[in-house]
Amino acid sequence: MTGEKGEASKKTEDAIDTNSPYYIHASDYPKQMQVNEVLNDNNFNEWKQEMINFLFAKNKIGLVDGSIKKPESTSPMYMAWMRADAMIKGWLTTAMEKSIRTSVRYANTSAEIWKDLEERFEKEGAPRAYELKQSLGNTRQEGASVSSYYTKLRSIWDELQLVLPMPRCTCNGCECALGKRFNDLKEKERIYEFLMGLDEDFSIIRTQILAMKPAPSLGATYHLVAEDEQQRAISGGSRRATGDAAAFQVNLMDRKAPWQTQGTVQTANKGAQRVSRQGNEKTEKCIFCGKEGHVKDGCFKRIGYPDWWPGKKDKSKPKAACVEIGPSPVPGLNDEQYRLFVEHFKEDGIKEPNPKANLAEIDNEGLDWCG
Repeated sequence: MTGEKGEASKKTEDAIDTNSPYYIHASDYPKQMQVNEVLNDNNFNEWKQEMINFLFAKNKIGLVDGSIKKPESTSPMYMAWMRADAMIKGWLTTAMEKSIRTSVRYANTSAEIWKDLEERFEKEGAPRAYELKQSLGNTRQEGASVSSYYTKLRSIWDELQLVLPMPRCTCNGCECALGKRFNDLKEKERIYEFLMGLDEDFSIIRTQILAMKPAPSLGATYHLVAEDEQQRAISGGSRRATGDAAAFQVNLMDRKAPWQTQGTVQTANKGAQRVSRQGNEKTEKCIFCGKEGHVKDGCFKRIGYPDWWPGKKDKSKPKAACVEIGPSPVPGLNDEQYRLFVEHFKEDGIKEPNPKANLAEIDNEGLDWCG
């Protein structure tokens, strides 16, 4: 009797059509990972959507949602149903975290596991809709690329569609096209939400899109903004290169010390002023004369006024253009030569002269560094 029952079951399994929900392909096994991420406490809606898509592809969704009932043990399809359900249980538990898998380990059918997960993780419509709406209102581009910003919005929109589905017309032979008008309204709302979160750099293209008649679709709006971002990146790269070159040139001018050559003092001071204006830094202050705009090492009141300095003659205050400081008071003579020079005049009875520094008087009529 048992042998006859086994033979009947084997014939039934051999007769299962490939389109049957009981059909199991040779490549299927329970430990297959069929979703991108395992189920955790925070991603049930995404996980559920991916698992439903997979079960539809495998033609097994009826066993999970309960539409395909478990047959009686005496039915010839009993073993085929049990095998298919065991395969689904393996797929579900493999795609879970260990803590969640432990809690559903002793479920009898895949439908029980599915129902338990929905009761435990699926949030109520109103609280989750409020959370998604709040997240949608706070989502901004904030310097990210247009693609990543749009992708973030798209994920919120898709989940919100599951929590708050669009109402559909149930009238028989309805010709009001209410569903199409609802979809158009929803797309306009998404366009506004997308444009509102863009950075201020896209204000021009945003104004142009809002002024278009008729209004573009959501996809066309995204492509217009993405193209504007691409053009901005191309032109912005040239502006950044030019700015870097200018900054490099100013840096070189600023690195030249004002006391190196008289002809570069004015250039160095102007370069320092440009750097100060561009960087919004505090103006340097000279600790010698107390005036701003220069430092002690470049103070003309301390080192003398150069030849190109304009102004009135001030004979009472001659300024030294260059003071040769050294151990010998006579320019061109070293210590030994100066000693022999002095001894020569002492032998002749000539008094040793009192050497003084050679001062070059420069016309600075009525003009002072501090004035």
